[in-house]
Amino acid sequence: MAKEGDNQGTVLIVDDEESIRDSLRMILEFEGYRVDEAVSGSSALARVAEGAPEAVLLDVKMPEMDGLEVLSAFRERGYEMPVLMISGHGDVRTAADATRRGAFDFFEKPLQRDKVLVGIRNAIDTYRLKSENRVARHEPDELIGASPALEGLRATIAKAAPTPATVLVRGESGTGKELVARAIHRLSPRRDRSFVQVNCAAIPDELIESELFGHEKGSFTGASRKQTGKFVAAHGGTIFLDEVGDMSARTQAKVLRALQYGEVEPVGAAKSIKVDVRVVAATHRDLEQEIEDGTFREDLFYRLNVVPVRTPALREHLEDLPILVDYFVNRYAETSNYKPKTFTQSAIDHLKTLPWKGNVRELKNLVERLLILAPNDEISKEDIFALTGGAKAEISESLLALKTLREFREHSEKLFLLHQLELHGWNVTQTAQSIETPRSNLYKKMDQYAISRDDG
Repeated sequence: MAKEGDNQGTVLIVDDEESIRDSLRMILEFEGYRVDEAVSGSSALARVAEGAPEAVLLDVKMPEMDGLEVLSAFRERGYEMPVLMISGHGDVRTAADATRRGAFDFFEKPLQRDKVLVGIRNAIDTYRLKSENRVARHEPDELIGASPALEGLRATIAKAAPTPATVLVRGESGTGKELVARAIHRLSPRRDRSFVQVNCAAIPDELIESELFGHEKGSFTGASRKQTGKFVAAHGGTIFLDEVGDMSARTQAKVLRALQYGEVEPVGAAKSIKVDVRVVAATHRDLEQEIEDGTFREDLFYRLNVVPVRTPALREHLEDLPILVDYFVNRYAETSNYKPKTFTQSAIDHLKTLPWKGNVRELKNLVERLLILAPNDEISKEDIFALTGGAKAEISESLLALKTLREFREHSEKLFLLHQLELHGWNVTQTAQSIETPRSNLYKKMDQYAISRDDG
């Protein structure tokens, strides 16, 4: 049996039958897999939004939203992990439909243990190989540019990565804090072990302790199974605590203990678990001000801020903008089969005048829209203005042309949601936080208006 802390991969089981989930969990955990569960399609989408697993076992027949619909929703939202379908009513037509929608494999009930294990192993191996190839092809993506600001950032990463020191990455949204964390892991001695990411702002306060440190079955209402925490899942590797400034005081105290003593205590557990992890944290918040306000622990700040790293805003290295534009044009041409287009000098000069509140992420999204919507092979200043300035007037006229209040409300709400999703790189969790609505409500609105990334 696998030892505590081993991680053959992360698998999400989606099935409305508890007995099937329990059986699969027992088989997979015995083989060293980290297992998560969802009882419905909507809960599966929510779990994946919090952190995509490396494979999904997905039942076809479920109430409300069947497995094929969930599979399509995964692909529409850009999730690439392999999905293995399960059905008690399997036939050639269902299997063909699942394959057409992007399923990796198809199993019929009653499930055969060895077949499931071979399928899961092949799926995760294939997924990891694709991820490694993608990183190899696009490794420069994460730090594109030759400006002094970018060179300084690379130099800091190169010095910090080989050490075991905790790193605190600070910068505005869209400046690549996660990419810096991944670069630190990739250049570290832990590169061959897990990189586990936790968005502290995306997890409800009442659940974050359980997510980080795990919990025992029956430790609180709703804890129907034991859960391995992210710190244990990252044993031997790196844990990335994104938006660390959003943690509650209680969670901050437990993270401080993990840093001080190298151990975590799952909720409801009788004893602590030793863990060996390298911590990289990130935030866009002013932690010094939060310390003064009493909302962030000063002792935790000093534990995290051993090696401070700052990601520059795009407006601080505008000389890199032409290089970034060329990179994104070539990348979309390669990965999405968009027709490559060139930017005139006046277009580049105009881009340099924009405020770039969303930083490189905003630039990336704008380049993609221009490749799709610009009418000619050469993108001009006027094309950019049509999408960033003139387009607002066109949208206003189209809204005012609607005949009923209901049409206006629905059309304007869809446009607003599309804009916010694009602004946040189609990250549903970040978008929901930004517009101050529950993530589940945003998903409902996306389904209501049939919003997908293609609408961008």
